Amino acid sequence: MTTIVRATWVQPEDLVGHELRQAAQDGRDARDIERRWYEAGGSPAPERAGASEHPAPPGLRAVAGRLLDELALLESPLADDEPTGLDAIRAACPRWPLPRTGPSGVDRERLHAAWLGRAAGCLLGKPVEKLPLEGIRALARATGNWPLATWFTARGLPPELAATYPWNRRSAATSLAENIDGMPEDDDLNHPLLALVLLRRHGRSFTTADLARLWLDELPAGRTFTAERVAYRNLLDGIEPPDTASYRNPFREWIGAQIRADVHGWTHPGDPAAAAEQAHRDAVLTHTGNGVYGAMFTAAALAEAAGGEADVHGCLAAGLRVVPARSRFARAVRDGIEAARAQDDFDAVVDRLHAAYGHYHWVHVLPNAALLAAALTHADGDFSGSVGRAVSGGWDTDSNGATAGSLAGLLAGRPEALPDRWTTPLKNRLATSVPGFDSVGFDTLAELTHRLTHQEALCP
Repeated sequence: MTTIVRATWVQPEDLVGHELRQAAQDGRDARDIERRWYEAGGSPAPERAGASEHPAPPGLRAVAGRLLDELALLESPLADDEPTGLDAIRAACPRWPLPRTGPSGVDRERLHAAWLGRAAGCLLGKPVEKLPLEGIRALARATGNWPLATWFTARGLPPELAATYPWNRRSAATSLAENIDGMPEDDDLNHPLLALVLLRRHGRSFTTADLARLWLDELPAGRTFTAERVAYRNLLDGIEPPDTASYRNPFREWIGAQIRADVHGWTHPGDPAAAAEQAHRDAVLTHTGNGVYGAMFTAAALAEAAGGEADVHGCLAAGLRVVPARSRFARAVRDGIEAARAQDDFDAVVDRLHAAYGHYHWVHVLPNAALLAAALTHADGDFSGSVGRAVSGGWDTDSNGATAGSLAGLLAGRPEALPDRWTTPLKNRLATSVPGFDSVGFDTLAELTHRLTHQEALCP
């Protein structure tokens, strides 16, 4: 008996529905292409990105490839407001930060807290990734954990509720309170590790091609998802950056580049502009437009926090200064901040954002940017409040928890400032498939990151 294995996120027939959805959101008129796709037997974009378990009908893959190429030729009316090139982005940012002129540094303890915060926030979100908002709320409330203030647990959970909202299949065994034994592997931690390797090998002058080679050398293809996996496929097909980000890649404005931005921010304390420029070189391997802005915004906000002189609101403001002011990303961040300032009840904030951004895919960068900005604003720098709010709002729970934890950890300033309930279960141990780092301690990662703030490159 022959078993057919289908690679997810890369087959043309699995991508057309997502590209049609992207076209509708960025103003391209794809109605004729959409009609032909459905007449050929194609399907709409699934809410849970991936592939059907069954092979495509004969001829559908060829049709899908042709339609993807046609979709790529449609011009977006938003293109001028949402450029991808760095020079155009800077021109669209009237308050682009001035470069740092004086010395600035970040101590190891602050970086240690950032690494721990990123891990804890990610781990908090892992068991409920992909669950709808009502499921997250029901599971937490049933165990007395609402507003969300500690790890999710299956203990005492009514069986019928567990059946209605099953935990994330891959994460439940390692991320519920009763199961946590160190930090399990996650792409939200793998990519910061790869950024460390990148800077150790090539210094701050690395190119996007350097990152591409690093991925091929050190990153297993099976540990990539959505835009990253499409870009990986494109590299293997001989397509070079930055075309790797746009060729048949309907996930190019999803959240993937944003989860790779932390190290770029941490290693540029007090210099948001330099952090954003470095994050841009990383992001354009896989993303365009708003997907790139997510990385630049995050890197700039973290650089501001690493400088040690700003509160969370100043960090968010610094992030906005490197994002084109007329872009949908900037609008989403502003919407999140405004919603958080308008409501004392964070559940009401989340409901408002879901009403405004619920038509996007749950991994798209825009709804998650709005939620992240709202969570950080509403928590006002408190670590537990930041990660709890970021995860409790749904959508990409582990990624939002990780970024919120990273920024709130930096602002906390030292590991001891983070509550023990978040750090003790991590056991100073990170699992990863990135070579040379499995079971590494967060204190070691802080030391390696600290060195990168003081010298251009280290030998591998």
